[in-house]
Amino acid sequence: MKRIDSSKNEHVKRWKKLHTKKGRDTAGRFLVEGFHLVEEAIKADMMVEYILMKEDTVLPATLSVQNQDVIIVSDAVMKELSETETPQGIAAVCVIPSAPEVDQLTGQYLLLDRIQDPGNLGTMIRTADAAGLTGVVLGEGSVDVFNSKVIRATQGSIFHLPVIKGDLEQWMERLKQSNVPVFGTTLNEASSYSAIEPQETFALIMGNEGEGVSQNLLEKTDQNLYIPIYGQAESLNVAVASGILLYYLRG
Repeated sequence: MKRIDSSKNEHVKRWKKLHTKKGRDTAGRFLVEGFHLVEEAIKADMMVEYILMKEDTVLPATLSVQNQDVIIVSDAVMKELSETETPQGIAAVCVIPSAPEVDQLTGQYLLLDRIQDPGNLGTMIRTADAAGLTGVVLGEGSVDVFNSKVIRATQGSIFHLPVIKGDLEQWMERLKQSNVPVFGTTLNEASSYSAIEPQETFALIMGNEGEGVSQNLLEKTDQNLYIPIYGQAESLNVAVASGILLYYLRG
């Protein structure tokens, strides 16, 4: 079994670059931390290049790394690579998967326009997974889906459904050609979400935390929806709003 004790090791230097989007894009790799996420990556047949473990790490019974390339690392190395306050002593270097090919667009999709907060993005992917959606389409200007905070917020759902980077206008055109209704979200010139019936197939667009969905996208939707606010809150968190709408739309 291989062992790395120095944080100055060349492998460690390369892995540390995976903390940045540029580093991930260049290497075609990303890091996951913790028992649950490593287990989910392995179960999903993700291409796990290396498992990094501290020598004293006790694996839960559900996590087997027998078929993986395991490297024992020192506490100093694990701290160098970890982005969590209390590392669990295990991490994995995974290969960024190829973009999935989508030929037929029947199903239920969440389209995301310039989502900036990693926690919001991760939560929306997790919610889309829980709601049984077909896929998530991530438009330009959104935070990188392989950002470690995004991955942690998905709680492993990143490995369960397709998350596709794409041009939202092009996706909207393709969806309409496939007779999939596209719903936008805005407070202006919109209908209450409860005014429509749940849909067998649909696409829902959620927008930037501060600016909402781009106006050029809103003009191309089949219908725009809003969630009534009955109290004094100015607005709903975008991840909370997406959960309400996704579960309503799918019925």
